[in-house]
Amino acid sequence: MSPAVRGVGVDIVDLGAFAASLAEPGTRFTGAFSATERRQCRERAESRGAGRGAATARADGPDARTSSSSSDRSDPLARHLAARWAVKEAVVKAWSAALYGAPPPIAPDLLVWSEIETVCDAWGRPSVRLSGEVARHVAATVGEGVRWHVSLSHDGDSALAFVVLEGPVDG
Repeated sequence: MSPAVRGVGVDIVDLGAFAASLAEPGTRFTGAFSATERRQCRERAESRGAGRGAATARADGPDARTSSSSSDRSDPLARHLAARWAVKEAVVKAWSAALYGAPPPIAPDLLVWSEIETVCDAWGRPSVRLSGEVARHVAATVGEGVRWHVSLSHDGDSALAFVVLEGPVDG
């Protein structure tokens, strides 16, 4: 078996709308990010001058329901989390493209978003790490040993993720 591109996914997130959604009490984004993602985004935001304000608290868990100004440029944490959300969406699109013509293995309302994780190496280069049911279903439908190639970008009021799913094909 040789590796080949099995799927491509892209997603763009409006930073202002995302920051507003992140600030809403009971938001679905509370559990969408792993502890590693929240930590890495918090560290990146802090390294760029953001303090440990309400934006950081919102991303840290369901009990932090404080609201503050959600402008994308004044909320670096939301900016970084928005890019991670775009990766999650792009991963699902790339995986779906690899399964063209077959039904989705996980119903959209049962997908655990935190099982699709953006992790960065020591130099800040992003990659995807899957866990739980998502990892099991990807292995069962696309094969073991898949590789995810990720590119993130911010421009103006948008965050963008481009993901390529590389996996084994018979041949």
